Amino acid sequence: MNPITGTPAKPTAPAQQTAEPSQPVLELRDAAVRVGGRTLWSGVDLQVQAGEFVAVLGPNGVGKSTMVKVLLGVLPAAAGEVRVLGERPGQVNQRVGYLPQRRNFDAGLRIRGLDVVRLGLDGDHWGIPLPGRGRRDRERVAEVVDLVGASAYAHRPIGQCSGGEQQRLLIAQALVRRPEVLLLDEPLDSLDLPNQSAVAALIGRICHQQGVAVVMVAHDVNPILHHLDRVVYLAEGGAVAGTPAEVITSETLTRLYGTPVEVLRTSDGRLVVVGQPEAPSTHGGHHAAG
Repeated sequence: MNPITGTPAKPTAPAQQTAEPSQPVLELRDAAVRVGGRTLWSGVDLQVQAGEFVAVLGPNGVGKSTMVKVLLGVLPAAAGEVRVLGERPGQVNQRVGYLPQRRNFDAGLRIRGLDVVRLGLDGDHWGIPLPGRGRRDRERVAEVVDLVGASAYAHRPIGQCSGGEQQRLLIAQALVRRPEVLLLDEPLDSLDLPNQSAVAALIGRICHQQGVAVVMVAHDVNPILHHLDRVVYLAEGGAVAGTPAEVITSETLTRLYGTPVEVLRTSDGRLVVVGQPEAPSTHGGHHAAG
């Protein structure tokens, strides 16, 4: 585990061949997870293809971040089958980009944004970089910084960058090894609405233009709704997966929660979910009884 970035150390196993286009890059079949003897979720069936954008939604404490840990191989599935790029979770993490839950950088931290991005290449390695890698690595860092639109401030100390700027640099860090799967744990948390929209659009563009499969844990679906291909909605012990139109409906959420839940759409297209227990007043993770 990298002490600054929180990025899991990458396995040193030989690189695998890229998954066939018809083969899901992520697959869960009747998957379940238990923590401390409690089943957080079960019965999850999901297939994610290259270039698809998937959101993991639901109230606090239902195991959204735990699903990311299962995909990384940090926690085992208690039942069912999970495959990442055709292998067991954790076997091909060198082909998986990961952005953990947002943390704050101290304003006095002098590490440049470029250096933070570079940690995604070699932050889990000890010693001097391999000969001949320096130029190629610098070119790759510059390329991915440009991809996320951070070139104008990447030379600044990370502590002097705004929240949205920091998040773009951290996304660049997760992308720098050219992953085929990108796992993002609440990347929009603590950002203001304009930055949420900008970062969501960036992730959607990278997903669909670069062909990277994205799984994002989110409290609020609204900033990413128009970019999504699929949704996994978790409730106490249960789960449902499908397109946003299939999942975020009164009928589906009522069935999932076992209590009446109403999904409304405002004039500007935002979703509002009203019901009990712990239904959000707007479609965010800070749930309040409706």
